[in-house]
Amino acid sequence: MQLEATLDAYLDQLRSVRQLSAHSLDAYRRDLGKLLAFCQREGIDGWGALQGRHLRQLIAELHRHGQASRSLARLLSSVRGFYRFLNDEGLCEHDPASGLSAPKGERRLPRLLDTDRAMQLLDGGVEDDFIARRDQALLELFYSSGLRLSELVGLDLDQLDLAAGLVRVTGKGNKARELPVGRKAREALQAWLPLRALAGPQDGAVFVGRQGRRLGQRAVQLRVREAGVRELGQHLHPHMLRHSFASHLLESSQDLRAVQELLGHADIGTTQIYTHLDFQHLAKVYDQAHPRAKRKQDSET
Repeated sequence: MQLEATLDAYLDQLRSVRQLSAHSLDAYRRDLGKLLAFCQREGIDGWGALQGRHLRQLIAELHRHGQASRSLARLLSSVRGFYRFLNDEGLCEHDPASGLSAPKGERRLPRLLDTDRAMQLLDGGVEDDFIARRDQALLELFYSSGLRLSELVGLDLDQLDLAAGLVRVTGKGNKARELPVGRKAREALQAWLPLRALAGPQDGAVFVGRQGRRLGQRAVQLRVREAGVRELGQHLHPHMLRHSFASHLLESSQDLRAVQELLGHADIGTTQIYTHLDFQHLAKVYDQAHPRAKRKQDSET
């Protein structure tokens, strides 16, 4: 009962003092409920008796039963918050979660378009009207320059230099970078900008709606999704075009540092995921082209 009473006091503080949402409170209750059940099962009768080795045992058990790495990391975070409360209340003098981390989960590779599908998306016929020209320009710019969605919707005319084929954006961490704009993207933008002017833009936004207001992220996501369904018959989102840009560039150049700079990644480890994608492409080519690989496949049929 002592364990439960102390835990209830903590949850009550989260609700009344920190005023957490019901959703956040439920997450804490679920995480710490697992810890409580473990202590009761193992005969641990006080929070001060819980040690790091006990917590490692719990994390290992949950991991073996398929608990995702992200969920385990959240559980450890919940335990740390609980033990800060216990220490502040003078009920404990240690934190069993100190120095512990969740097992690393398998990193899911991003979905992307292969080169042929990217060309299919972008090379379809474009009607000479406001929406079609705008949507073609934003699709081309996504794929040409690998922009983030936030960078595209925040783009102003003074950041574009079509004569030089450059666009300047400010990404995460307020870090500015200058990116090339390919020929097809420049042509699409040049066809769009006169139509943009007719909408009476309210500010310098490159991409606006018919009323002249800057397009928001949700609007761009919907336009990209509609283009994916119309041209490819599949779900498509802006980050998929950024992933495709990075993977195709790395596939051709093999220059990881250059791709890192173009994407605006602070850590090259973030960019290295595209080497896995490139390897998948190479492995597919190998399976299709190598005579020994083909012979093995033939023998299996």
